[in-house]
Amino acid sequence: MITGTPQQPDGLLLVDKPQNCTSHDIVDFVRRRFKFKKVGHCGTLDPMATGLLMLVLGRATKVQDLLMSEDKEYVGKLKLGEVTNTQDAEGEVTESKPVGDLSEQSINLAFDKFKGDFYQTPPMVSALKKDGVPLYKLARQGKVVEREPRLVHVYSYKLTNVSLPTIDFIIKCSKGFYVRTYCNDIGHELGCGGHLAALRRTRSGNFSLENAIKFEELENASSIADIAPKILGLADISRIRRQ
Repeated sequence: MITGTPQQPDGLLLVDKPQNCTSHDIVDFVRRRFKFKKVGHCGTLDPMATGLLMLVLGRATKVQDLLMSEDKEYVGKLKLGEVTNTQDAEGEVTESKPVGDLSEQSINLAFDKFKGDFYQTPPMVSALKKDGVPLYKLARQGKVVEREPRLVHVYSYKLTNVSLPTIDFIIKCSKGFYVRTYCNDIGHELGCGGHLAALRRTRSGNFSLENAIKFEELENASSIADIAPKILGLADISRIRRQ
């Protein structure tokens, strides 16, 4: 059951974010289209990434931090042989190396090294702040500052397709985890470098992409009533989290 008012429901809207737009773009679109006053999102997706973006509406913004703390699941593609300045396909290639004939064992050993608890250094192109300034703004100025490594956790990974120079994988990880840094580090471990070529978030906690609304549906919706069946009420949020 959705509480709140017709102009500002309280709840959670799961959106399947398309490529080439920011998480803020989706928030801004929903706010303007449906004239909501309070909209936030739980966990930024880079413009190249697609998949599950959780929008909190009305009083649900009060549990935003709680929802952001959930573990995440992603489907990704690692491209070996090229290092980029952003650690993903949107950046400029800064180093190229031959991939060679990597064995299945060497690939698995590299992935195994980044499993369980380990420290990860956040990338320069990120929303983390240094003295109040987002790192990505410093990166645009050509600056590189020291970043404190953070303890992260990979619960599991699965290689779904190895067709060198690309490797498709599924990963379940803790909050605050950078999949592009993961790809960069695995490429370094394999000796040929690598970057994140594609990324899709499929799950956050017990909330799944399967239940998300397509962005095209949001664009075609003429009123709040059109999307109301997709909004999870506060009681639903609590129930799903405890499942």
